[in-house]
Amino acid sequence: MAKPAPAEEEAAALRRRLRRSLAAVAAGGAVADVYDEAAAALEALREAELGTGGRKRGGGGEGRRPAAEEGEEKDAVPVPPQFLCPISSRIMSDPVIVASGQTYDRRSIEEWFSAGNQLCPQTQQALLDTTLIPNHLVRSMILQWCTENRFDLPPVENQEETNVTNSDQKTFDEIFKKITSSPKSTEIRQAVKDLRLITKQNSDFRAVLGERPDSISRMIFSRSNPGLQNDPQVLEDMVTVILNFSLHDSNKKVIGDDPEAIPFLIWALKSGDMGSRGNSAAAIFTLSALDSNKEKIGELGAMGPLIDLLDNSNIIAKKDAASAIFNLCLLHENKSRATKNGIVDVAMRAMDDQLLVDGSLAILALLSSNHEVVEMITEFNGAACMLCAIRESECSRSKENAVVVLFAICMFNRMKLKEVEADEKINGSLALLAQSGTSRARRKAVGILEKMKRNMHNRHMSC
Repeated sequence: MAKPAPAEEEAAALRRRLRRSLAAVAAGGAVADVYDEAAAALEALREAELGTGGRKRGGGGEGRRPAAEEGEEKDAVPVPPQFLCPISSRIMSDPVIVASGQTYDRRSIEEWFSAGNQLCPQTQQALLDTTLIPNHLVRSMILQWCTENRFDLPPVENQEETNVTNSDQKTFDEIFKKITSSPKSTEIRQAVKDLRLITKQNSDFRAVLGERPDSISRMIFSRSNPGLQNDPQVLEDMVTVILNFSLHDSNKKVIGDDPEAIPFLIWALKSGDMGSRGNSAAAIFTLSALDSNKEKIGELGAMGPLIDLLDNSNIIAKKDAASAIFNLCLLHENKSRATKNGIVDVAMRAMDDQLLVDGSLAILALLSSNHEVVEMITEFNGAACMLCAIRESECSRSKENAVVVLFAICMFNRMKLKEVEADEKINGSLALLAQSGTSRARRKAVGILEKMKRNMHNRHMSC
């Protein structure tokens, strides 16, 4: 008798794994892990039999799904439109924000500017400032989607090979000499303001910090001048200088390693005016692109002040706070810090007030693997809130985040499952999402619908 081929043995093993998972579900294992295990087994079986998940050796360099081998069936999940560059229509490997607030892939927008164009391609707004700011939040969302869908994202080109000119070094040293050596508070105040302006306008100038790594501490110490200690404008200017320097990727570690920088930002986040607090949150967000900085920022106590800013500030500061909180919570230890500091309460109230719905949903979905968090969301009428978001949001990613939270609620709370079932009979929101949502949204929606069917079957059997 011929021995089964390795591929056939793998498929048979995966079928057994799937049957065990389904048996656990049928036996009443109503927990998220059981359903995720069944979904994972089904996905692995599909890949083994159809080859849909296999990566082609050599990799594609244009941000495309790896091509199927000869004889394989293609089953490509479409890239969410918000992840595509409006210029190239390709998935963004290095998303950046221009002065109009629009996001493009760095390579495409740089070619656009190099061709002499000075208008935003989407808004047609004149761009007097062509500074490009890395959109780390969008990139982290793209990376998460690529991982879930086995999509090859081309590596980011090295943008940090900036040659620091002698002129930049001279200008930097002249400004810092005034900041650190002048006895006159008016001269220090003006020098800090000048540094804020030049670090905003000249992205290449920011690279000088790498050669003068103690500069941030020296600037912070200059506030000990009696004429500057209680000056809110000086505080805001210094915070914004740190923010501008942090936009240069190689400076993130330099600033994170500075013993004064992060504590100073957190102090400004607690004690400054709205301008200082908002820019502190923005700086913390950019610095938190590094995991080592995420850990330091969390340990030094930034989460509480960030959540307070999310709760009590203007819309711009709220967005900066939400982005920082989301990035920090990508580190497991910071999730519990956010929960202890009341993020669920603040995020649910923000949704009720129709403020930062997308940002709040992203944070709640990130935290919803924790049973305690799900219970807290449920207490805030979370099921109805998530159903409303699924029906009314125009953002596919927000619909996905809402159904991720709803899935967790339904797995942990049978009474809420009945509430969702009643809503589904009227609105059919989950059935629609199961057909038209993102791959993750479809999977979660199907999981909830299957749970409803099993409950209905069990009720009929008991009658």
